[in-house]
Amino acid sequence: NFRKRTQKERENIYGDAVSDTLAGLLPILDNLQYASKYSSGDSEKFIEGVNLILGKLPETLEKLEVKAFGEAGEKFDPAIHNAVLHVEDDTLDEGVITDVLQCGYMYREKVLRYAMVKVAN
Repeated sequence: NFRKRTQKERENIYGDAVSDTLAGLLPILDNLQYASKYSSGDSEKFIEGVNLILGKLPETLEKLEVKAFGEAGEKFDPAIHNAVLHVEDDTLDEGVITDVLQCGYMYREKVLRYAMVKVAN
């Protein structure tokens, strides 16, 4: 029993350390996405570099079992989404995500960051 419990504790410590580290990288990804989206186009090489990073970083996160979630049209799930805005729209069903303000990320089955979304009705 002691060996099994010790092994499980070791696995949990590692998982928590990895998820905390990855959560620290997410703001960097956000800033790069912001720079790419709203850049004035003054420096094409800078924008190209940012786009290369944006292409590679999500791929790297996926290899580390980090998955992005939260898309417009999905059903709102309070376990993984954080509704920060609400809109009345008769053309949409209740609890449908209309806009994603910030993607959510999950490491294996653990939520690193909840998706910030706008929800209808």
